[in-house]
Amino acid sequence: MAKEQAPAPEGVSPFLFGDVPSGKLLKKFIVKGEVTNLLAIKGGRVYTMAGKVYDTGTVLIDGKVIADVYQGNKIPAGAKTVDASGKMVFPGFIDAHSHLGIVEEIYREEGDDCNEITDPVTPHLRAVDAIYPEDLGFADALSGGVTTVVTGPGSANVLGGEMVAIKTHGRLVEHMVVKYPVGLKAALGENPKRSYGSQKKSPYTRMASAALIREALAKAGDYIRKMEKCEQGNGEQPDRDLKMEALARVLKGEIPLRVHAHRADDIMTAVRLAEEFGVRLVVEHCTEGYKVAPELASRGVMAVLGPVITNRAKVELQGITLENARILAEAGVTFGIMTDHPVVPIQYLSLSAGLTVRGGLTEERALRAITLDAAGIIGMEDRLGSLEPGKDADIAIFEGHPFDTRTRVGAVIVSGEKVIG
Repeated sequence: MAKEQAPAPEGVSPFLFGDVPSGKLLKKFIVKGEVTNLLAIKGGRVYTMAGKVYDTGTVLIDGKVIADVYQGNKIPAGAKTVDASGKMVFPGFIDAHSHLGIVEEIYREEGDDCNEITDPVTPHLRAVDAIYPEDLGFADALSGGVTTVVTGPGSANVLGGEMVAIKTHGRLVEHMVVKYPVGLKAALGENPKRSYGSQKKSPYTRMASAALIREALAKAGDYIRKMEKCEQGNGEQPDRDLKMEALARVLKGEIPLRVHAHRADDIMTAVRLAEEFGVRLVVEHCTEGYKVAPELASRGVMAVLGPVITNRAKVELQGITLENARILAEAGVTFGIMTDHPVVPIQYLSLSAGLTVRGGLTEERALRAITLDAAGIIGMEDRLGSLEPGKDADIAIFEGHPFDTRTRVGAVIVSGEKVIG
């Protein structure tokens, strides 16, 4: 039996109220019989990424947030419209690992602020201080429907600095930040060895890389205990130490340790360090994650996979396979997919996800890896990654399926503002 529709408020046309399924949510927009401040994306196939797909759906936007999502293309009177008929509507895509705005397009040394190769332990560096909002890569991101990225330091240092999640549209970094920090970048394997071993400095071996991380976390634990004793009136407060403050955020569980690791042995070293110090772990790249998938799943370790569009450019990539994502998914590992921009241009994030389908991953799970699951990895699933009331109005409208190489972006909306189309 159909649910009885609530009567329209006094003085308001029944069409204004009754023909929109979630009419109660719209009461606050109705002023003297008019609906104000609403933008309606109507007529498209709406992929909410929250379990529902509407063949002919409408997304209502109020300012910077989503007000409602429903089947049908009838909209409240007075609302502005974006016609998405014949197109596909998705939440804006999320690249959970990039160097966007830090390794600038066109520029080489002038615009490369990715790796501080002067000290292998630099947890106090902040990605937010290196982002250039006018980097041409931001326009490329929007052209691919990418509305949020995680950007951060590279992998030359064993502890590289704090990563940040930002929107891909904005004039100032302060206006673009979604969440800071979203993790502390660390690295194992070839890159730190190559950066410092050639200088006859530590780390020269994998043992040294792990030891430097372990040593830094141990010192941070001592720093925390000294601070706690001071707060209890037992001892003097230690001098402020920015490195220790950054590491303390990891030890206290405020942010995860996000460890660059390709090979299975390096992945398990990251797991060992995380368990030793009781910290949350996200494995970046996770190229041979398929070899240790049950171990990652049983420990609740998340991953960001990629770059997918690549060759075996170094020894650590010898085990690369498109089946990695499928095997990790079957084991129960939560993961996102990255471009590692500029390694893969950021506008090809959706194509990167599509290639995992060729490797056996389901289409729905591949889409989640650049929407809702990616949002969960950065702790922003309450705001990003799906089309639901109350979430940020970040929306990408495609002329076809985003995994199809022929598909173009028809329109992009970031925080309720139409920036493309």
